[in-house]
Amino acid sequence: MSKEKYVAYVGTYTHENSIGIHLYDLDVENGTMKERKVIPINNASHLAVTHNGKYLYSIADEGVQAFKILPDGDLEVINKEWIGGMRGCFVEVTDDDRFLFVGGYHDGRVSMMRLNPDNGRIEGIADGVFHKGMGRCIAERSSRPHVNCVKLTPDQKYLCAVDGGLDHIKLYHVNYEAGTIRNTDILRCQIDSAPKTMRFSPDGKYAYVLCELLNCVNVYRYEEINGEPEFEFLQEITTEDPKDDDICSASAMELTEDGNYLYVANGGVNSAVIYSVDKETGLLSLICNCRISGEFPKAIAVFPDNKHFMTLNHESNEICTFGINYEDKYFIMHGKPIAVDKPNCVAIHKLN
Repeated sequence: MSKEKYVAYVGTYTHENSIGIHLYDLDVENGTMKERKVIPINNASHLAVTHNGKYLYSIADEGVQAFKILPDGDLEVINKEWIGGMRGCFVEVTDDDRFLFVGGYHDGRVSMMRLNPDNGRIEGIADGVFHKGMGRCIAERSSRPHVNCVKLTPDQKYLCAVDGGLDHIKLYHVNYEAGTIRNTDILRCQIDSAPKTMRFSPDGKYAYVLCELLNCVNVYRYEEINGEPEFEFLQEITTEDPKDDDICSASAMELTEDGNYLYVANGGVNSAVIYSVDKETGLLSLICNCRISGEFPKAIAVFPDNKHFMTLNHESNEICTFGINYEDKYFIMHGKPIAVDKPNCVAIHKLN
């Protein structure tokens, strides 16, 4: 592990002093990171690296921007394309790197974009759908569609569009030959739960949905039955600490690459929660729930060794790294926080 080289791309909002994507060299063994340079881009609110490791795609004010990943991890601009609506908030790339999906928080749009796997160029819009409807509450967040996240099922057949405004996940059948998406079902979440993001277990059997207002993780069993996606509800587990009286807002979630642990960050109380995953049943068990040093952890990422993690603290303008002791059920900060203005997303990449 120590001989392998990794970099972290940290996207930031650029209305203050930051100018784009910050590139960090990761020392995985020691759980530290050092900034190397900044690549200019407008408001990089989410990033995705292709499965072949050659390209990176980022949300930008103008739509989506493509970069070539150079051998040392540096980024070279390829092109940018409009997504057919307002600026997006989440990007997802197919396993074959031929299509990219974008979720739109502001306008409730799901966009399907064509990619050129040979050179990484974004070739334009293949299809797009605007979510329609009204939520139960009169508050802006829950009164109209807000697509927070788009995730492909592990079999790549269906796209899950997580809509925090409508409290459900729209399930789309993806036709890659035609370049289209067609709504086939809806996975309804709890009323006023505001589902925010979704992850699948590495074996593809289980799905995890983080709910921002209900402050919980929903666990589902996933399978395809008679040509349709089926999600069986298994568990609801809280992200809150019963001893905390502060306002809690579940803000981010990630699974470790081996699928053994699930991490959650909470805004308001400013905490990180670690669960163990029963890989036979998919169910979660709490390991620890502790405060972090920083304000509003908007993103969380686990280092490739699964022994360290970072939180991107949006309101206090910093990144904090921590070491984990799973057996004794605690984590501890490593070194001083790293100053960076308005960090909001991160992608860790292994250099070839």
